[in-house]
Parts: sequence; C-alpha cells; structure tokens
Amino acid sequence: MIQGLPCGEYLAMTNLNTTQQIYEAFGRGDVPAIVDLCAEDVAWEHWEDNWAQKKGIPILQERTGKLGVGEFFAAVGTLTMQSFEVLNIMEGGNQVAVTFVIEYDTPVGGHLRDEEMHLWTFDPAGKVSGLRHYVDTAKHLSAWKL
Repeated sequence: MIQGLPCGEYLAMTNLNTTQQIYEAFGRGDVPAIVDLCAEDVAWEHWEDNWAQKKGIPILQERTGKLGVGEFFAAVGTLTMQSFEVLNIMEGGNQVAVTFVIEYDTPVGGHLRDEEMHLWTFDPAGKVSGLRHYVDTAKHLSAWKL
C-alpha cells in the first residue's frame, strides 16, 4: 500500500510529475508503465563501490537499460511487501529525491523495515536516466541473511 503521495500543487515540474507517475504505477503493480518512463540506457544502481552489491543483495544490484529495470522489478516481486509509504518528494535540477518507509519480508525468511531514499536522475527528454537507492545496508544484509 502506498500512502502519502503529494497533492497536485507539487506536480508543476515535469520530473516531479514523472516521479509521481512511477510511484502510482508501482502501487498498481504496473511495471511496464515504469519501464516506459525510463531511457533506453538507464543506469539502475550504478555505484563505483557499493557494499550491498558486493554482498549480493538481489534488489540492490547494478542493472542497465530497460531490461535491467525489468530484472529489478522481478527481484522486487520475490518480496512479500508489508507497506510502502512515500514521505517526501523533492526536486532540484535534473534530479528528484524521494524519501519513503518500506517494510517487507524476504524470500529467505528475513524481515526489513527501513526509511530510505530514491534518487532519480532525468535526461533532457524527461526520461529516467538513473536511479540509486540510499539504504541502511546493515538492515538489508540482515534481512537477506548475508
């Protein structure tokens, strides 16, 4: 369940509007709508050095392109989602930051509740060109029993 999405007065900027569309699509389980909002070469979880990726947390792995976004959502589909609540959406330049609270059970029997942030980057055409999750890595390692 997604709660806390902002009202229409916050949607004047194109990137804010696109970001809200992404979370609305996520709430509906409409992954193709999210993929359609991404650039062909979208960089999903691209980090120079990321401990969560090195340890193999499935939902935090580096992916590229629309196919990679689909792979990410396939990994998310293995979770038993308890709740997902957007707290704030903030825009600056070509980026939008979203703070949220997420709670889920992993397929390996772990549980996670965390306040996290998504940092969305947009190309000049208004398509998502990058996404990074900012998380409590220790909580994720514990939930995935790594």
